[in-house]
Amino acid sequence: MTALPPSIIEMLKERKLATSEAQYFVQHLQMAPCDDQDGVTLIMVVFHTGKVLFDSIGRVLNDPKVKQFIIIDNGSPEKVEQRLRDLKDEYDHILLVQGQGNIGFAKAANLGAHLATQPWLVFLNPDALLQPDCTRELVKAAADQPGPCLVGARLLNPDMSEQRGARRGEVTPFTTLVSLLQLSKYVPTWGKYEIHYEDQPLPEAPAPVPTISGACFAVSRHDFSRLKGFDNNFFLHVEDIDLCWRAREMGGTVLFHPHAEVVHEGHTSRVEPVFVERNKGNGLIYYFNKRAKGKGFWRMAYVSLLGPLILAVSVTRALFRDRLRDDEDEMPL
Repeated sequence: MTALPPSIIEMLKERKLATSEAQYFVQHLQMAPCDDQDGVTLIMVVFHTGKVLFDSIGRVLNDPKVKQFIIIDNGSPEKVEQRLRDLKDEYDHILLVQGQGNIGFAKAANLGAHLATQPWLVFLNPDALLQPDCTRELVKAAADQPGPCLVGARLLNPDMSEQRGARRGEVTPFTTLVSLLQLSKYVPTWGKYEIHYEDQPLPEAPAPVPTISGACFAVSRHDFSRLKGFDNNFFLHVEDIDLCWRAREMGGTVLFHPHAEVVHEGHTSRVEPVFVERNKGNGLIYYFNKRAKGKGFWRMAYVSLLGPLILAVSVTRALFRDRLRDDEDEMPL
């Protein structure tokens, strides 16, 4: 069997896996790269998503641009694991990685990128449904830009209205609090600090924004390598914000594509909301400290003051959100 690259072995060792076990999890590693210069490797990280997962997978399988489909299963119920294995056996271009446990989104997504054979990477949430030509439009827009370039899709709610998060401004401690607490409703002059742009007119063509959503975006494999992938210190959430910031710091471009669309179900995770929001809050604090490093005492003090407040607001909001029932257990084998 083809040996795993050392970088992947090191990533998996963090879960105390032997090399022989790691080889077992990626049985299709010997797949030959495609000659298509516009070929896409689509990477999906799966963890207790619910029934929408297989609707999302079905859209990917019907996309002719996707030459390789990598599914990193961070720990699904037994029935879901088996259905994913059945799909892997049915479709030659599916590469399924299972057994490593929940290593977090950033590490799992980086693992998928390490295994990619195509020149373009599209990261897609398992609760997002690709709309026609989405991946083609994303790649086309990124190909025209100097790197590193990230191109994010327009996220739609199930009612086809634009969802929050697809195009955002600069994420700082203050703008985050304004957004979390919806303070601009009470202090209209603070509307300029609102980071979400979904209420603004839709641009006619891909447009630069500070931040796009990690729910669906494209980047060349070369650019993702230059950026050194996602920061593995993020476990869940905020890793996309950090990647956008680093791309811009390197002189790259972050684009929002108004015509590359996905319907994003959102809030489908069967995980406790407090767990999700705590990780989001911790991720924001880490991100803000990372950006403030070396910027002086007052910048660090500003982050230290607002960081715990952001975490408290995030967790408090989660206390009023019900955990979704495990409809995965109702899926037929």
